[in-house]
Amino acid sequence: MDSGSRSTVTSKRKKEIAKSVRPIKKSNPSRRAKKIDADWWKNAVVYQIYPRSFKDTNGDGIGDLEGIIQKLDYLNDGTPNSLGIDAIWLSPIYPSPMYDFGYDISDYESIDPVFGNLETFKRLLKEAHKRKIRIIMDLVANHTSHQHPWFLESKSSKDNPKRDWYIWRDPVNGKPPNNWMGTFGGRAWTLDKTTDQYYYHSFLAEQPDLNWRNPEVKKAIFSMVKNWLDLGVDGFRLDVVNLFVKDSELRSNPRKRWIARPFDQQNHIYDRDRPEMHDILKDLRKLLDSYGDRMSVGEVMMEPPGTSALPASYYGAKGDELHLAFNFAFFYTPWKAEKFRDVIKEWEKYLRDKGWPNYTLSNHDFRRHISRYSKGRETTARAKIAALMLLTLRGTPFLYYGEELGMMDERVPKNRIQDPVGIRYWPVYPSRDNCRLPMCWSGDVNGGFSNGEPWLPVFSKYESVNVETQSRSIESLLNFYKKLIWLRKGNDILKKGTLALDYDSPPGVLQYTREFEKKKCLIILNFENESKKIVANANRTAQILISTHRKPEKMEIPVVFEIAPYEGLVLEY
Repeated sequence: MDSGSRSTVTSKRKKEIAKSVRPIKKSNPSRRAKKIDADWWKNAVVYQIYPRSFKDTNGDGIGDLEGIIQKLDYLNDGTPNSLGIDAIWLSPIYPSPMYDFGYDISDYESIDPVFGNLETFKRLLKEAHKRKIRIIMDLVANHTSHQHPWFLESKSSKDNPKRDWYIWRDPVNGKPPNNWMGTFGGRAWTLDKTTDQYYYHSFLAEQPDLNWRNPEVKKAIFSMVKNWLDLGVDGFRLDVVNLFVKDSELRSNPRKRWIARPFDQQNHIYDRDRPEMHDILKDLRKLLDSYGDRMSVGEVMMEPPGTSALPASYYGAKGDELHLAFNFAFFYTPWKAEKFRDVIKEWEKYLRDKGWPNYTLSNHDFRRHISRYSKGRETTARAKIAALMLLTLRGTPFLYYGEELGMMDERVPKNRIQDPVGIRYWPVYPSRDNCRLPMCWSGDVNGGFSNGEPWLPVFSKYESVNVETQSRSIESLLNFYKKLIWLRKGNDILKKGTLALDYDSPPGVLQYTREFEKKKCLIILNFENESKKIVANANRTAQILISTHRKPEKMEIPVVFEIAPYEGLVLEY
């Protein structure tokens, strides 16, 4: 194991996690000697990197691990000159035929050559850990690539030992076993002519679903997870975690009112959210907890507008399943202070004391929030309000690469589209490529991303929307993110405090209080382009910690005071 890895445990390992888990290798003594911060993920700011689009160092137009290593000081060099993030979530970097750009894995135990190799990954871990940056890997365990050795064995014959590692069924009257549809379009069943049976795939036909009802599958996946943990990986983001287990009888989903996309014409009650998944997550949590300081965050798929109840259920009734789950109800919220307040209230209600909230507004599958909430000259002002909200709410914020610059979606020309969903549904569906454009580092050719032809077009405004240019501007969005993240890092109220929403704030204003050890922060966010009058409980003196409009100084707060259009401020009193 790499000598740069950090500590994992301070005592003997707990007993073997379930019978399906084989004993793990001894931990590096250097990790054991260091102090464990078991709850680091509660205080962290997590930064998602889509590796293909972050930084290319070999000129092939595709981002690589070496590029991430070179930019670690930008992410956190220990000073406020850097962004200051605490953890990186890496979208998949395993070997893959790239039908779905890494979310179709052909080998769970290695690194795809397009990104580097295992030695480069070990160096990334070492260099990241030097800078106190944790590494979270994407765990895609609902399905594999159709080129994975497990599936090649499984499809070879009906009596192959790995046949039941995937979901195979006989035709029913010459048709698929049920009415399940693929998320990316078409039937979720593909007929294998060699064995005359259908196999199930939630997404592309090149992504066959694993059969999590087979204990051998769990054993193999848990073994793989242990190997990465032993290497020093700090956690996992679980892709489509609520899809792992399917109905044991494979019953057809009930239909609902007509919607354009066939997939959305069903209530997906039998192909996801099955109760057996919770026992699997409890065992995974025991495994992670045995290391002392590892974490999990789950992608709980749901349709707009979403509900906080569903992701909250994946924390477990005793808080013994996922450490965190993405709440897409927050993600789907329109630009209205009252709407955000309602979702935050609901999220807090369902989590109660058993779970820790987390918030994100952008990722690799959806339009960037700066594009969704853009409004001409008001776009940057709205971006700062969104940043203030993300980084001052109770919970763990997840940022998406480039959002700190104000990078926006841009439509990729048809002949440059890479996304299989974008290709299939062009021009109706906006390709996911639009939110995966290369990171803009400078005003140089290709935005400083690559010396070669980038795998996707570079953001058209890269000459001004880039790290180098914005670093020189005091008022830039990038420098606002830096100040905000470093403020949060040094303020226990914002990291650990309770949250109380204010329901008496004027229309268009989101207002809440954070409190920790009798100290308070008041956060006021004006979502509208007009001034608002704020009614304070009483005259008081407060310190402005950060503001979109005011200097960081002491402020006498009158009973009634006015905030400017799109003003956001954090006051400590």
